[in-house]
Amino acid sequence: MPAPSRPTCRTAGLMAAALLVLSACATVLRQPPPVGAPLTAVTAALGQPTATYPEPDGGQVLEYRGQPMGQFQYMARIGPDGRLVSYDQALTSENFAQVKVDHWTKDDILRHFGRPAEVSRVYVHDYEVWSYRYKEAGVWNSLMNVHFDAQGVVRQMLNGPDPMYDERFRHR
Repeated sequence: MPAPSRPTCRTAGLMAAALLVLSACATVLRQPPPVGAPLTAVTAALGQPTATYPEPDGGQVLEYRGQPMGQFQYMARIGPDGRLVSYDQALTSENFAQVKVDHWTKDDILRHFGRPAEVSRVYVHDYEVWSYRYKEAGVWNSLMNVHFDAQGVVRQMLNGPDPMYDERFRHR
């Protein structure tokens, strides 16, 4: 009988990727507690958030990360009273449309969308660019690019096809 084979680097990489996808899906598949539930019930139901952002009114936003590879990011808004106000998929066309260019800052973007999938720079304008993978209109594999100036103010929002899913951008 032949000896059992060891996993190759490729197999180990595929297994790691599968675990990452499954762990990201765990948050999606969990049933969120009802609006008004206390913070302890939220974290008991959804697990510990990947990040927490303070709200100006004393509340907080809990990030349940789906980036960098997923096309979702769930945000649980906790009011100043410590109770759940909402739990939503943040990365939607409707939510991106609410961004106020020349007004919102990096903190506003973090509280609404969480951490980006990618961070890059546009040197011509000295902009930092945060990119979010999402399904535009629930159909198209898209990337929303939020451009910040040196003061951290949103100066531009551009979306387009996500190169990770678009054959035109793949190296052959």
